[in-house]
Amino acid sequence: MTLDERCPECHSKRLTRDYERGELVCADCGLIVAENIMDSGPEWRAFDAEQREKRARGGAPVKYMRPNKGLVTEIDQYNRDIRGAKIPSKKQAQLYRMRKWHKRASIASSMERNLAIALSELDRIASYLGLPENVRESAALLYRKCIEKGLIRGRLIESVVSAVLYAICREYGIPRTLDEIADVSGVEKKEIGRTYRFVSHELDLHVPLTDPTQYVPRFTAALKLSGEVQEKGIALLKKAIAKGLISGRGPTGVAAAAVYIASAMVGERRTQKEVADIAGVTEVTIRNRYRELKKELGLKIAL
Repeated sequence: MTLDERCPECHSKRLTRDYERGELVCADCGLIVAENIMDSGPEWRAFDAEQREKRARGGAPVKYMRPNKGLVTEIDQYNRDIRGAKIPSKKQAQLYRMRKWHKRASIASSMERNLAIALSELDRIASYLGLPENVRESAALLYRKCIEKGLIRGRLIESVVSAVLYAICREYGIPRTLDEIADVSGVEKKEIGRTYRFVSHELDLHVPLTDPTQYVPRFTAALKLSGEVQEKGIALLKKAIAKGLISGRGPTGVAAAAVYIASAMVGERRTQKEVADIAGVTEVTIRNRYRELKKELGLKIAL
């Protein structure tokens, strides 16, 4: 029953549905408001939760990572019938032609061709970066919004895909830097940054600032440091954030400096070069951030 449904006789909102008779009846005056109503429930009965789970069914979920969202019939490549027997060669040639034309028809427009190229590139970059399925789906949905708004025109598909992935990684709190995405995609870091700023402005994206603590587990794992170093590094960064020391600083540089300090404090010292190579920053950056953290947090440690 919708919110505005009322009995035309007594104006009561207490309407009940009798699915056995297919009637919508007023519970107050007994007037039959509608006949032959549709039952939107299942046509089967279940007497317990297990039966309900077994009998429930539905189609495949919508996949934004597929150009047609997965809502299409495909002619497979196996050339076998329903029993598994091989299809005769004459029929195979016919199926080949059907398959070819079906593929051509499914990517007929320029938008569909663009999506086919972009989504395969998105999947490739996401695989290299080890991103989960939900992140890929969100990135594909954001890319579709870019197409709808006409933001793709005049820009490289690869740069828009990279910018979209960077935005979604930040939104999900997944520590992936512009340098990493640039290395995998083959697009210049400056170009990805420019496209990212343009897309976030046009789509009014409210992407959160990158939290440097997100990088600490990655750096400590790559440097084969203990969990104690990780905890110490995160604690140092939280103090620095509370004092406003990371404003205007690159999150990777600050995180690398915190890991460098924490490793020395715990007694699992790593050199500045080792930390810099893992973090993708220079040794000078680590030294500068280290000096700032040491001075502002009053750390008594000699490195």
